[in-house]
Amino acid sequence: MLTTPIFTRLLSTAEYGQYNVFNSWLSIVTIFVSLDLAAGVYTQGLIKFETERKVYSSSLQGLTTTLCLFWTVIYLLFRNFWNDLFSLTTVQMLAMLVMIWATAVFRFWAGEQRVLYRYKALVFVTLGVSFAKPVIGIVFVVLAEDKVTARILGLALVELIGYAGFFFVQMWRGKKFYSAKFWKHALLFNLPLIPHYLSQVVLSSADRIMIKDMVGDSQAGIYSLAYAVSSIMALFNSSLSQTISPWVYRKIKEKKIKDIPSVAYISLALIAGVNLLLIALAPEAVAIFAPRSYHEAIWVIPPVAMSVYFMYSYDLFAKFAFYYEKTNFIMLASIIGAALNVVLNFICIGIWGYVAAGYTTLVCYIVYCIGHYIFMNKTCDKYCDGVRPYQLKKILFITIPFLAMGFLLLLTYNYAILRYGLIAVAAVFAFVKRKQLVGLVKKVMAVKKS
Repeated sequence: MLTTPIFTRLLSTAEYGQYNVFNSWLSIVTIFVSLDLAAGVYTQGLIKFETERKVYSSSLQGLTTTLCLFWTVIYLLFRNFWNDLFSLTTVQMLAMLVMIWATAVFRFWAGEQRVLYRYKALVFVTLGVSFAKPVIGIVFVVLAEDKVTARILGLALVELIGYAGFFFVQMWRGKKFYSAKFWKHALLFNLPLIPHYLSQVVLSSADRIMIKDMVGDSQAGIYSLAYAVSSIMALFNSSLSQTISPWVYRKIKEKKIKDIPSVAYISLALIAGVNLLLIALAPEAVAIFAPRSYHEAIWVIPPVAMSVYFMYSYDLFAKFAFYYEKTNFIMLASIIGAALNVVLNFICIGIWGYVAAGYTTLVCYIVYCIGHYIFMNKTCDKYCDGVRPYQLKKILFITIPFLAMGFLLLLTYNYAILRYGLIAVAAVFAFVKRKQLVGLVKKVMAVKKS
């Protein structure tokens, strides 16, 4: 994220758009090639099969490697077809397959580290790779004529070198490439979830592909910049979610459902707060991250940032269906959200332009979240003795003011003095309530100790 200002200046808006469309295709193809085995099924399995954790990890590494090799062969046999379908070159497609495997390898290892709360090695590796990616990328882009391919190759090279070793680490520990028990469990769990994972990717990526096709590469680049800036807040999402997920799964396993809401409500309020901060500073963030040609991105950031809040909310609700393997519930809610996103994008981008995609994303994540909330309650009615973890009125007490304040800040973008005044009031309030705010953060982080 910190190097986005560099690459938005090294690449034109059109090149930046092409690179982000590649990332969108990468997200989609990852679902089919790796079945996203490093996602929900792996974390759930680490808790469910904790006495066989090492064998479970190595066997899923083996399954993912097998899938990646299979799809690489399929690609090479019909590469002209695939290249035309994705509008990518052979080099770009091969780099994509390498990235899919390497990223999956890292996610398996990282997931195990998080479940065990071993963060030192994880932080060290993450920082090292995060430093190497932009350094190699800048060198490649500056020296190359095809800057988009150079950017892609830089990422693939760093991920291959940085992550491949973890495959051998987990294989050495588990000493099992193939396990009929765990391969069957992972496939039966994840295959029904393919529509769900694909729907998630459609919600987060289809808009850029549709903007490219319906409006142009430059507009896709501007929209991608807004999405990239908003993704800063998604980092809080993933960090917080990955910290409390093992704890939540353990509470579900122990039937201590009533312990979950107090931490969940606080985490929702924290996510709402950091996203409002981004919305308030969106004009300044865009000015820092990109040259003047990207300025229109400020109008996309508020709805996308508000969507980040609902991404986090959905994850809290979906954990119950994941744990009890109610994949049909998960799939149905996800398909509805993704299908609505494609339809609304097609209609609204055609009428109001690419900025409308930010608002369709927000609407669809709200619908997506509502669907998962309903299915969570159905799951809890059946498996948790009728105990429902969250009260709707408390969720709305956080959500409605968050949305209202987000749109209010959007209206102040042309009135800098008013916007800075609201930021000052919020800063004073945060300072006065600092002890309470620090206490709330400590309460959420206490799940690590428990």
